[in-house]
Amino acid sequence: MISIHSVTSDEYPDQTNNPINSHENQPDKPEEACGVFGIYAPGENVAKLTYFGLYALQHRGQESAGIATFEGTKVHLHKDMGLVSQVFNESVLDQLPGSLAVGHTRYSTTGSSRKVNAQPAVLETRLGSLALAHNGNLVNTVQLRQELLENKCNLVTTTDSEMIAFAIAEAIDTGADWLEGGIQAFQRCQGAFSLVIGTPVGVMGVRDPNGIRPLVIGTLAGNPVRYVLASETCGLDIIGAEYLRDVEPGELVWITEEGLASYHWSKKSERKLCIFEMIYFARPDSVMHNESLYSYRMRLGHQLAKESFVDADIVFGVPDSGIPAAIGFSQASGVAYGEGLIKNRYVGRTFIQPTQTMRESGLRMKLNPLKDVLVGKRVIIVDDSIVRGTTSRKLVKTLREAGAVEVHMRISSPPVTHPCFYGIDTDSQDQLIAATKSVEEIAKQLEVDSLAYLSWEGMLEATREDTNSFCSACFTGDYPVTIPEQVKRSKLILEKVVV
Repeated sequence: MISIHSVTSDEYPDQTNNPINSHENQPDKPEEACGVFGIYAPGENVAKLTYFGLYALQHRGQESAGIATFEGTKVHLHKDMGLVSQVFNESVLDQLPGSLAVGHTRYSTTGSSRKVNAQPAVLETRLGSLALAHNGNLVNTVQLRQELLENKCNLVTTTDSEMIAFAIAEAIDTGADWLEGGIQAFQRCQGAFSLVIGTPVGVMGVRDPNGIRPLVIGTLAGNPVRYVLASETCGLDIIGAEYLRDVEPGELVWITEEGLASYHWSKKSERKLCIFEMIYFARPDSVMHNESLYSYRMRLGHQLAKESFVDADIVFGVPDSGIPAAIGFSQASGVAYGEGLIKNRYVGRTFIQPTQTMRESGLRMKLNPLKDVLVGKRVIIVDDSIVRGTTSRKLVKTLREAGAVEVHMRISSPPVTHPCFYGIDTDSQDQLIAATKSVEEIAKQLEVDSLAYLSWEGMLEATREDTNSFCSACFTGDYPVTIPEQVKRSKLILEKVVV
């Protein structure tokens, strides 16, 4: 039985048609897909713990949020458009009782930004309900959707996440148990998927054979120990859970009253974590490879200074993601670190269209320059990436209007020349500025005095891990999971790439 507590309608417009969210007005960044969270903790307020876990993962998606709790065989579900703090309040959380929960915060990559596509996806099966939350993107959606439709599955959304849920339900309804049904479904999926799946008896955590998207396991102290799943360790920290380990590529963890069991469902696992998780997506206080990402991003800045030093009066980062690399650049170069831009931290996604004058003023809603710091100065501005170049050009103009006499831009990753098919919302290849222009041409378009990117080798060496264990296809075009031609043609449209 499913109890749905959401009472609002699809009142938000499809953001793909909103002028606020056009290419011209979007951040000049790749956008992450989602954050997922799961918990098995009888006796605890699992809805409230999930709320806080999603709150910590809000940076991974700001379009919709949802929580499903299991109270025996009964599922309570609430999901809607908006930020976590807008979708949930105390009274809503009080209507979500249970011993386990699954949560999701979404940025749409497959399926438009509408309430019907919000997660978790909840379905009925022979063994009871399942609630699925997905981070990533399948590349065989056309084939999988056709197979499901031929088997009379009643697909109601446009997301690949729902297809995974239906594939599990299909296997269960033909005789499989929860584990067998899950594994049969996962073996039909190609691409990137980190999943948290709630059932009446337990919670699954699953990663694809390449582990492209992250998923970690934490523990809540008590007797017995309870387990938590989250996209990043910051989702554990906020509720006082201790990081145990990552879910491994091609692994399924099954959390029930008996504890945690592990199953390796894929025989062809090869770790290929998305390198952009480390450069930009994950929060700097999240831990990967036994250190905070803040430390890794500072090393990117060290390497960037070694590769592309320029004499200047001050170096600063684009808030917030460029700051650790800017500090590292300062430490390695000796150029003084300061703040040249102040971020309005209370500006989120808005559905209110600004006036034409406001749009023409560029970035002022989110970033404002410190004129007395910048006037008469040669400045180095550090950012983690450039995708289209539209926002970067506006930013350079803002700095010059504030009085900077030289503007040098340094990027703590290589040029983005290829689109992502694994759960990052990037443009088609012809919209990626580095796919069609040389570094010199980009510098001219941005109107900077100099521009330099970090080398691909420097980016990977700074991880201090096996450099073959990362997906860096957006920089190289070397995709670890084969992209079907039909999917590839939708984004990869240039025969030659100029770098």
